[in-house]
Amino acid sequence: QLQLVESGGGLVQPGGSLRLSCAASEFTLDYYAIGWFRQAPGKEREGVSCLYNSSGYTIHADSLKGRFTISRDNAKNTVYLQMNSLKPEDTAVYYCAARRLRTFRLCLSGYDYDYWGQGTQVTVSS
Repeated sequence: QLQLVESGGGLVQPGGSLRLSCAASEFTLDYYAIGWFRQAPGKEREGVSCLYNSSGYTIHADSLKGRFTISRDNAKNTVYLQMNSLKPEDTAVYYCAARRLRTFRLCLSGYDYDYWGQGTQVTVSS
C-alpha cells in the first residue's frame, strides 16, 4: 500500500516562501494523479495543486494566482509544493495525496484520492 509522508512545514513570515515535500513509498508514476490539499480550522478541505503523472500537466487553484507550484522528481519518488508570497490565510495543514484511477473529476478534487499523508502544518505569521 502506498505511503505518503509530508515534510517542510513550519512558521514563515508573510511574503516569504516555503517548499513542501511529499515522499512516496512507491514510484509515483504508477498512480494517475498526485495532489496537494490543505485544510484550515473551521474550513473545508480545498485543493491547492495537482499533477497528472502520465503527462506532467498541472492544475492550480485559481485563488492562489500562481503563488503555488507543484512539481515532481520521479527518481526520488517525491512531489513538491513551492509556495511563494505567503499570506496569513495560507495557514493550514497541508496534505499530499495519490489517486489511482481516472474519473470525470479533475485532479484538484480530493474526492477520488485513495491515499493520503498525515499532513504538515504551515503557519504564516509575523
